[in-house]
Amino acid sequence: MAEFQMSLMDWQRIARDTMAFWFNTNETRYEFRAGQHADFVFMDPSPESAGDNSRTFSLANSPGDKGLVMIALRMRQTGFKNALKAAALGTKFKVSRPRGSFTLHKDITRPAVFLAGGIGIVPVRSILYCATEERLPHRLYLFYANRDAEDAAFLEELEGLAAQNPNFTLIPTLTRGKSPAWPHENGPIDRDLLKRYLQGLNGPVYYVAGPSGMVAAMTTMLGSSGVSDDDIKTEEFGDYKLSRGN
Repeated sequence: MAEFQMSLMDWQRIARDTMAFWFNTNETRYEFRAGQHADFVFMDPSPESAGDNSRTFSLANSPGDKGLVMIALRMRQTGFKNALKAAALGTKFKVSRPRGSFTLHKDITRPAVFLAGGIGIVPVRSILYCATEERLPHRLYLFYANRDAEDAAFLEELEGLAAQNPNFTLIPTLTRGKSPAWPHENGPIDRDLLKRYLQGLNGPVYYVAGPSGMVAAMTTMLGSSGVSDDDIKTEEFGDYKLSRGN
């Protein structure tokens, strides 16, 4: 598998216990499709990694961002994440060729409905930015669930994107309970919530991304609503403690 060398360029806290990291591709041509993922490996492992030197991450930015790659992750206590948080700017990584089929379908007559939970927003962000930059005509719906508002990574960016792209409808929701300051939906993503925003549950292509339990619940709900397995794409992120890095 082809490998590319990249350097840590910047980082930022983007939500509670959640950080984004940017990598410079060092003028190497790194091409990927929005929604794909890649392996990141420390070239010179530090003691903080404790032998935990590699992780797979979804790419969070648009392929149109030439010269850089962004990832975002919940900062759990693992060797890799501790080492990444402590890494100096300029730290070098080997990055694999991108892969994965969690990418936007080509049939513009069919809406794309994204059901994202927590850090599952990462590949969806990539797709939405790419679709907006390329002015794709797909109708796009994002149902974005978090426990609390403080956990909702990229929410302000997504609100701005919805204002910019008339084909994109954003439906954030909190699952822990109602908040007086929260202007959006409350409760889990369920059939009733989908029906309030979609003309029909059959017809769209569904993209489900998040923790394994959430992905399983969403695919079961869609299947019981008559949605074909062929119309559901999934991207599981484990339970934030497994091998998938996000």
